[in-house]
Amino acid sequence: MTAADEREPIRLLIADDDGLVRGGLRTLLANEPGLAVVGEAADGFAAVRAAQELDPDVVLMDVRMPRLDGIEATRRVVAGGRARVLVVTTFEHDDYVYEALRAGASGFVLKRAEPEELVQAVRIVAGGESLVFPQLTRALIARSVQPGAGDGGARLLTVLTEREAEILRLVARGMSNADVADELVLAVHTVKTHVARILAKLAVRDRTQAVVVAYESGFVRPGDA
Repeated sequence: MTAADEREPIRLLIADDDGLVRGGLRTLLANEPGLAVVGEAADGFAAVRAAQELDPDVVLMDVRMPRLDGIEATRRVVAGGRARVLVVTTFEHDDYVYEALRAGASGFVLKRAEPEELVQAVRIVAGGESLVFPQLTRALIARSVQPGAGDGGARLLTVLTEREAEILRLVARGMSNADVADELVLAVHTVKTHVARILAKLAVRDRTQAVVVAYESGFVRPGDA
């Protein structure tokens, strides 16, 4: 038995108002090693309640649901526990998706994604060391940020060290901890420490929200390399 086999499986909650979608996701994910579907929810209220009762690691959240949409459900799930939220959506340019990211979602994946892409997205969100589909995520955030918004990152520059600012710019480009370590010739654990400090200083939960803050403040602007 390998070390990976001995790890606790990633616990998943599926929230979607379409029963066929929920069933398809359950069938796909339940057959993957290291993943365990612990529950389903048909609307936002049920998703919040199930997240509290079942303590999943990742909630796969539809954004357009009755009674309580996925944006507010995401906000409540993130505020109420340790679960991370992966938005599962039909359109990558949906304003609802960006609002869900602002509400605390750790990433998004398209419903038309290949099965292996969905599984990869779940594992990335659970691990928290890189963005889910960095190009799509950056494009969505850049498109959604109002031109000229923010203070040009002045506040961030007062709270971040020079090294932390450098790392945040690389994270905003979609780099994982390993990528940043290679770029700056640092140990991966050193990068992890810096990223953790960045998140604490920005008062955000994970790197996706850090990227949102970086763009909305003007610290990073659309089109930056």
